[in-house]
Amino acid sequence: MKVFIALLIALFGLSVSAFGQTEQAPIVEKEIAYKDWTYKSIRDGREVNLRDLAKGKKLVAVVYFAPWCNNWKHDAPILERLYQKYKGNGFEIIAVGLYDPVASMKANIETTKVTFPAVYESEAREARQTSTHFAYRQSTGDTRKWGSPWYIFLEPATFQSNGDVLVTKTSVINGEIIEAEGEKFIRQKLGLPANDDKKVSSLNKSESEVCDPDKQATSLSKPDAKP
Repeated sequence: MKVFIALLIALFGLSVSAFGQTEQAPIVEKEIAYKDWTYKSIRDGREVNLRDLAKGKKLVAVVYFAPWCNNWKHDAPILERLYQKYKGNGFEIIAVGLYDPVASMKANIETTKVTFPAVYESEAREARQTSTHFAYRQSTGDTRKWGSPWYIFLEPATFQSNGDVLVTKTSVINGEIIEAEGEKFIRQKLGLPANDDKKVSSLNKSESEVCDPDKQATSLSKPDAKP
């Protein structure tokens, strides 16, 4: 009996671990005064300006991430697939690292094998509530603790020509990307025909990973344990 109970506990733990890595969220349009920025590259330390990076592009996805977050590790290969598939059509992705040393961010993008540009905003976990990332998330209704990953989509053709503010209304994702929805959105913004691929990704809001560097996920999503 003890062996049977132990097996049940082990299976439950595996189930939680497997399902705990998704906190998918839909693409939604929000009012947000998103500003231009210049951050340093994670790979080589060179300065990267967003407005300059966006020149000549039709759609730019800015994704904020913490390298220790399993939600980000789940999304990284999806983003790399989309990047490789659509970068020749005017699509750009840039990742913005937060809340960990640059060395950890660099190791992460090497491990995940992403090839799109990656910069960093903050290295300190103590900056969580003072980062621009936190302020942007709060303004769009994202109540997760760490907010990794968090997406904002920008269409350079709609950028305001002067000042720091680039857009005042655009689409965001307050969580992980739903791959099929994301690809459909990208194709639409790039002016490409609808994809015939019938693959559908599920949206399950009841499942989430505790995206916290100081904790291990021990249960399914709870209001005070969101990433």
